[in-house]
Amino acid sequence: MNLVIVESPAKAKTIKKFLGQGFEVESSYGHITDLAKKDMGINMKNLDPIYEISPDKKEVVKKLKILASKADTVWLASDEDREGEAIAWHLYNQLKLKPDNTKRIVFHEITKNAIQNAIKNPRNIDINLVNAQQARRVLDRLVGFEMSPILWSKIKTGLSAGRVQSVAVRLICEREKEIENFVPVSVYKIEANFLNKTKQILKAKLDTDFEQYSQSLDFIKKSNGKDFSVSDIDVKPGKRTPSAPFTTSTLQQEASRLGFSVSRTMRLAQSLYESGHITYMRTDSVNLSQEAINAAKTVITENFGAKYSHSRQYTTKSKSAQEAHEAIRPTNLAVQAAGADEAEKKLYHLIWRKTLASQMSDAQLERTAVEISASGIKEKFIAKGEVIIFDGFLKLYQTQNDTDNSEDEDDGLLPKVQVGEILQLEKMSGMEKFSRPAPRYNEAALVRKLEELGIGRPSTYAPTISTIQKRDYVEIRDLEPKHRKIKIIELQNHEVKESTQTENYGGDRRKMIPTDIGLVVNEFLTKHFPNILNYGFTAKVEEDFDEIADGKEDWKSVLTDFYSDFHSNIEKTKETAERATGERLLGKDPESAKNVYARIGRFGPMVQIGEANDEEKPKFASLQTGQSINSISLEEALKLFELPRNLGEYEDKKVEVNVGRFGPYVKHDNKFVSLKPKEGDDVATLTLNRAIELIEAKREADRNKFIKSFETENSVIEILNGRWGAYIKQGKENYKIPKGAEAEKLTLEEVKKIIAEAGTKTSKTSKTSKTTKKTAASAKKTTKKTTKTASKTAKTKKS
Repeated sequence: MNLVIVESPAKAKTIKKFLGQGFEVESSYGHITDLAKKDMGINMKNLDPIYEISPDKKEVVKKLKILASKADTVWLASDEDREGEAIAWHLYNQLKLKPDNTKRIVFHEITKNAIQNAIKNPRNIDINLVNAQQARRVLDRLVGFEMSPILWSKIKTGLSAGRVQSVAVRLICEREKEIENFVPVSVYKIEANFLNKTKQILKAKLDTDFEQYSQSLDFIKKSNGKDFSVSDIDVKPGKRTPSAPFTTSTLQQEASRLGFSVSRTMRLAQSLYESGHITYMRTDSVNLSQEAINAAKTVITENFGAKYSHSRQYTTKSKSAQEAHEAIRPTNLAVQAAGADEAEKKLYHLIWRKTLASQMSDAQLERTAVEISASGIKEKFIAKGEVIIFDGFLKLYQTQNDTDNSEDEDDGLLPKVQVGEILQLEKMSGMEKFSRPAPRYNEAALVRKLEELGIGRPSTYAPTISTIQKRDYVEIRDLEPKHRKIKIIELQNHEVKESTQTENYGGDRRKMIPTDIGLVVNEFLTKHFPNILNYGFTAKVEEDFDEIADGKEDWKSVLTDFYSDFHSNIEKTKETAERATGERLLGKDPESAKNVYARIGRFGPMVQIGEANDEEKPKFASLQTGQSINSISLEEALKLFELPRNLGEYEDKKVEVNVGRFGPYVKHDNKFVSLKPKEGDDVATLTLNRAIELIEAKREADRNKFIKSFETENSVIEILNGRWGAYIKQGKENYKIPKGAEAEKLTLEEVKKIIAEAGTKTSKTSKTSKTTKKTAASAKKTTKKTTKTASKTAKTKKS
């Protein structure tokens, strides 16, 4: 028997179809081992990783061991990247496989030909790829496990730091500060509509902008009554060339136009790959196989004609790209639609169009510029137009740049005019335009920036973006537009009119914005760990991993060189860094004359009246959704101390609204109901009627939750429906109902037995918590040992 092991059950299912009798295909369900939790999972004497089988994979490993022992040959068929190589290596070690009957196979697409070719051409496990993955894993564990506790002690518990995630947060924070500090500058742009001799409109823009309102007004007045004519016509051929087929990052960027987040794009692409529809989706190569190029030529010629076909091979600019890999493309270009659901079908069609477009002819254009002038006026009006002579690849695929209308973009076809032709001025207008800051990042733009800086690799973009949101360092939200007045001058029928209009600006959708905690953490890390947060340093570490993968660098040397300096920085920061709160003095409280501060507290952003060392304890209030310690005003802060607000009475009991640790809520009859900010609820404006609506809605939900109850001498025991199914509630304690038991049919005796058994488990858990405390103490000892090891390493380097 042949045993083929892959990392995904969906992949196993697809491969099974292509292999004949005698092949068993099983899944490892991803990595079967991970770094041990105890002592950081690293031997600090030599930085060797300490691996253990993940608890949820013990049964998987047990099953695979049995199957492997019966197999004549074991084929390790995990993905062809570094993570896949590491999975194969851990399987080899944990299953205690033998070199004489173990083969490593790789393929970048799950098709019959690719699988059969891989079986014919097995190879050994590439230890260089494994070491590159180990180096990344160990280095990231060192950074996370040593930097995060500093954040707990210096800012707030529960925070984390990471080599790539912290740099990504820095990018977002710096962009936010850039926008906050941006001072818009206004200029006045002049546009005009002219009529040719056949009364067709020719739109043109002045080649000069004016800095002053008076200058633009003078120009328009001077133009009144002038004779304008065509002084020059310039016609030039042009072309647009298709871009390369998708890499991971360009797919993530383009898929954002479909409304897909980076993580969703990767889930859909993974599913398409495992179903055999597309090639491997984690790649930084734009290379296409000759087979794919030939297939594209056939499909293009059959569907659009020979003149639309133009075979070409692209080369990757990135130094780290592996040209042996391929770009993301359909496995069968003759198939236009594929995927299990609508989202997969949309993504597949995008990949299909992009791949074919990369092998199509250039679009041929004709660009025209018409210069319009008048005697006595030195400035010129320019009308630009662009005509597509041959659409080429645009027939199938248009990029964002092809479809967006920017201010500088050429218009379409211009009306026919001749040099010397007199034009009639129909209308001229001058409008105030303000300069804009660089836009905030969305997910796609952040991926593009990370790739541009050489930070991270195809496999890390999606988890990085996901992590910084889970850690509450960054939030994705819509921005409401602001309003400002702009000045306008219009000339029509020889009459000049001046007016003002209101302009909306600054509004945007789904942008990445740093939270207060994200800003404070970023400021702390950039101050105390400038190397780790340095873009160039982070990119250099990625290059080191690439060198390890190519066998050009020793992974232990890379780790040792990094850790000796890094750990000394950790120890210095522990001793010398002050607590960071992002504290900001807002002013004084009119009633008490005490200072009012906005800062990060134990439970997040808050405002405070008074000092910590005052005789009278300071007052605290949590910030509401949408408020920030960097922008909240004194007036807004003082309003938070007006809480709780008494809304009136309902059922002869007081109704209050307040903000707690978990957000805004209504309190009635000692019961709490959360407000719904997304539905417009606000603690400052909530009415009694709306509070009653929320109270009744909660009661209805609780009624649907109730199954049955039992009264005992000491308490009431309830059986309730919860988010994860039925459970037992006694006092403040909840108990899980065992599988197979029907909640509705449980008797009081059975319920008491479940509670008693759960109590036995709890006592065991308390023992475990004691063990955990011992582990924490040993971790402190490990840190001390680590300090000694680091100092010895430093001395060794000096000698």
